[in-house]
Amino acid sequence: MEKLQNVEQEQEVCKKIIAEMKKVIVGKDEQLRLLLICLLSRGHILIEDVPGVGKTTAASAMGRATGLEVKRVQFTPDVMATDISGFTAPDAKTGEFVYKPGVCMTNILIADEINRTSPKTQSALLEVMEERQVTVDGVTYGLPEPFMVVATQNPLGYVGTYPLPEAQLDRFLMKMSMGYPSAEEEMRIIGERHGENPMDSVEAVSNPDEIVAMQQVVEQIHVDPAVLNYIVDLVCATRSSALVSLAASPRASLALLRASCAAALLDGRTYVIPRDAAEMYEAIVSHRITLAPEAKIERMTAAQLLETLKDAVKTPIVK
Repeated sequence: MEKLQNVEQEQEVCKKIIAEMKKVIVGKDEQLRLLLICLLSRGHILIEDVPGVGKTTAASAMGRATGLEVKRVQFTPDVMATDISGFTAPDAKTGEFVYKPGVCMTNILIADEINRTSPKTQSALLEVMEERQVTVDGVTYGLPEPFMVVATQNPLGYVGTYPLPEAQLDRFLMKMSMGYPSAEEEMRIIGERHGENPMDSVEAVSNPDEIVAMQQVVEQIHVDPAVLNYIVDLVCATRSSALVSLAASPRASLALLRASCAAALLDGRTYVIPRDAAEMYEAIVSHRITLAPEAKIERMTAAQLLETLKDAVKTPIVK
């Protein structure tokens, strides 16, 4: 019973965080939920969408609401790997070499237009994401906890870009898009920003220690063997489809499990239900598969294919 009460308390904190984020981001409840789930899952997220729909703003709002430190780097071809990881330089007074931290030494790193920097810099960032530490001149430095990368990229305008290969895309726990607001939502957006910045009204309702504690609670969420089997079946469905040329790996199953546990926490449950996995399926798997030419000829998107595969997998009944 005590554990259930703890989960309910954490759920209330999550509701407050999302409420603060909604002061800035209008009409994107699902996307805000995914952002928070990704943070609680100790994952990283790639937001792919056109400019001006609130990608960076959403990440900044989450940083303010959670009380986490946020740093932003605008990627261009001349951004170097050491800008990410840091470097050593001689101290002006002592002459000894000291470590100069890179932009990765933060809680939430906003990597804007990640596809516009060189593959070497991309690799440095992705290594930080995977190892959660940097090694400079033989010395290892751990990153702050919690740590999350929110990377953005524009799906259009590939001139002068370096698209992330499949192996690097797989390092992101999930991928999503913001989408355009409705006309009513856009009227509210421009009205609230006329003469003031809604970001100034966002208050911290959590802190780094509390977020780490919530991440630990996520790891204790119960998962029934039937749900585990359902998660594996969902991922394996991508391997048996003739419309998929590159299917999802076991890393996708692990990611789907973690995200499902975080979704359960946001709903105030100590256990995962099949709906949690179904809800997270597209965000977790869509960027981990490559469609076969037959699917492209039919103009089928990854989201449409995954919806079809999900419908074909039998949903277990968990007591």
